[in-house]
Order: sequence, then structure tokens, then C-alpha cells
Amino acid sequence: QVHLAESGGGLVQPGNSLTLSCASSGAGDILSKYVMGWFRQAPGKEREYVARVSWSTRDEHTYLAASVRGRFVISRDSAKNTIYLRMNSLKPEDTAVYYCAAGPVSTGNDRDYVYWGQGTQVTVSS
Repeated sequence: QVHLAESGGGLVQPGNSLTLSCASSGAGDILSKYVMGWFRQAPGKEREYVARVSWSTRDEHTYLAASVRGRFVISRDSAKNTIYLRMNSLKPEDTAVYYCAAGPVSTGNDRDYVYWGQGTQVTVSS
């Protein structure tokens, strides 16, 4: 079983930055076993893929959705079993509940992710 816990959400003004964390716990080296992803869901909208990070042999692979590319950065700290989402140049349209997820396949499809955190609210407003 894998447990994921997000933190770091809050209210931020447009143009500012925020960093989300997702701490994982469970059996084994979770960050090496699973693809770790970030998704978000705004009110009245479907859940949207944001970013993912995977690890194979010695390489780390990161992917970002087009809507956040150039503004967001996903990273991992295997020693802390934690992944991060650094969000820069935030816009009001980034307002959503952000979820961390873990799955066996490197995709942006939320149906491929097995374990989910409870989510953390990010509100971008002046």
C-alpha cells in the first residue's frame, strides 16, 4: 500500500510562486517503483494532468503539460520519498485542487494512476 500526502497549497497573488510537496510512504522505494504525477482539478472542470516524473536505471525523466511548461518544475528527492512541484509565474487559471498520484505507467492519463493523495488547494488571486 502507498500513502501520499500533499502539502504547500495556499493563496498566492498572480505572478508569484508556490512549491507543493508530496510525501510518500509504504513498502519499498516508492519513487523508484512508480511514476509520480501531479494533477489538478478546478471547480466545475475535469481533472487535468500537470506533470510527472519517473526513474529508470540511472536516469530521471520529467514531463510537463503544455499549459504549465516553462513555468512549473517537477522534481524528486528519493532520500525523503518526496516529490515537489515548483510553480512559478502563477495565473488565476492555475487555481485548483492539486493532487499527487502514483502509478506503474508513465502517462498523463489519470486512469493509469493507482494511488492518490487527498489534494491541496491552490488559489491564485489578487
